[in-house]
Amino acid sequence: MPTEVKLPDIGEGIEKGTVVGVLVKVGDTVAKDQPLVELETDKAVVEIPSSASGVVSKINVSENQEARVGSVLVVVDEEASAQAVSPAPVAPATAPAAPATTSSAEPAPVTPASRPPAQEAPAPEQADPAAKPAAAPAHETGGTVPAAPSVRRLARELGVDIRAVPGSGVLGRISAADVRAYADGGAVAPTVAGAEAASPAAAPAAVQPVALPDFSRWGETERSPMSGVRKATVRSMTNAWSSVPMVTQFDKADITELEVVRKRYQPKAEALGAKLTPTAILLKVVAGALRRFPDFNASIDVAAQEVVHKRYVNVGVAVDTDAGLLVPVVKNADRKNMLELAVELGELAVKARNRKLSPDEMQGGNFSISNLGGIGGYGFTPIVNPPDVAILGVSRSSMEPVWNAATGEFEPRLMLPMSLTYDHRLIDGAAAARFLRWVCTALEDPFLIALEG
Repeated sequence: MPTEVKLPDIGEGIEKGTVVGVLVKVGDTVAKDQPLVELETDKAVVEIPSSASGVVSKINVSENQEARVGSVLVVVDEEASAQAVSPAPVAPATAPAAPATTSSAEPAPVTPASRPPAQEAPAPEQADPAAKPAAAPAHETGGTVPAAPSVRRLARELGVDIRAVPGSGVLGRISAADVRAYADGGAVAPTVAGAEAASPAAAPAAVQPVALPDFSRWGETERSPMSGVRKATVRSMTNAWSSVPMVTQFDKADITELEVVRKRYQPKAEALGAKLTPTAILLKVVAGALRRFPDFNASIDVAAQEVVHKRYVNVGVAVDTDAGLLVPVVKNADRKNMLELAVELGELAVKARNRKLSPDEMQGGNFSISNLGGIGGYGFTPIVNPPDVAILGVSRSSMEPVWNAATGEFEPRLMLPMSLTYDHRLIDGAAAARFLRWVCTALEDPFLIALEG
C-alpha cells in the first residue's frame, strides 16, 4: 500500500522550505523513521523521515526545489519490491534567475547588531525562462562551502575535496549529484530546472524600504537571493528596530580571578567532552540574574496592557554559522550546574553550525547572550529580539591598568567589557545598571555565583 510522506508542520509559523538533499532514490528500501529528505527552513536544516517501511516508488522533489507544508515529498510502497518499481519523473518548478555580473566588492561582515539591508526600488530584469544558471566555480581554500551535512559526508566517503567541487545549485550550492559527477570524472552535474528562486524578504508594513540609486552607473554589480536565515534576520531585526525603544548600558567586569578558576576546572569539563568557556559561565550568572531581576525575564503584552513574567529561565545563545546567526535556547538554565550548561551549550553550538537544530531548540527563549569576544572588539550594541526585553553583549577581554586604593598603585587586571541592551518601555536605566552590575560582581567573585546564583 502506498504511503505519502508529506512535509509536516515543523512549527514557528514555517510554511515552506527548500530541499537541499534527497537522501534516497526510486527503488531504495527504507525503514520507518529513516531520513528521506533534508529541508532548509528559515532557521535550520531538518531531516524529514519516512512514516512507513517499504520501497521508494516515487520522488516528487529535487534538490534546490521549494516545498510547502502538506505537499507530498516521497511515496513509499509498503508492498512493492525493489525490482518492480519504476522511476517517476521529478515535478517541475520555477527555475532560478541567472546571477548578474560579478562584483569586485567584498561583502560586509555580519554581526548580531547589523541593521537590515534596504531593498532597491527598481525590480531586477527577469532572466530568460529557458536559461539555466551556470555552475558556480570551485570554492577557494578557507572560504564557505555551501553544502548540506549529508553532501559533505558523501564527499568524504568518495574521497572528494568538497572545496574543489563546482556547485550547480542556487548561489553555487553543492548537491550530492555535483559530488558524484566530480568523483566520476570532474564533470559538473546539470543544474536542477526545478529550483525556485527565493522570494524577497518581507518587511513590516510600517517600514518602507529606502529607494536605492542605480548602482550599475558606477560599476559592475551583482544581485543574489538571500538565504532563509538571512531573510528571517531581516524580518526580525526590522521589526525589533522599528518597534522597540532600545537603550544600551555598558560596564566592565574584572575576571582575573575567574579566569584562574575557569582554567583550574577545565579538565573536569573536558572529561565530559565539553569546554568550560566564558559563555558557559555567563549562562549560569545570567540565569541567576534573571531570577533576581524578574522584569528582565518578562515580555510586554501591548494589546492587553500587561507584563508577562515567566517562571522559567530559558536563555538563547547566539552562534555564528556559515549560513548566518542562529540562536539555540538553553532551557531551564537556572536549574543546571555549570558543567551541565557547558556540555549542553557545546552540543547546541555543533548542531547550529551543522544546521541540525530542531525548531524546538530555537524556541522559548526569554533573554539572549551574544559573545563576540572570540572575534574581537571592545564594545557593541546588540539588538533586543522581541518578545524578549533585553540582551547581553560580550566583547573581548583585555589586560588593563586598574587603580588599587589599598596599595595606592595601578595593577594589571583582566577586564571583560559588556553591553546590556534593553526595552525602555519596561526597564528603566537604573534597573539596567543594577542588573549589569550584579552580573559583573558575580563574575568578579566566583563564590558569589554559587552563593546567590
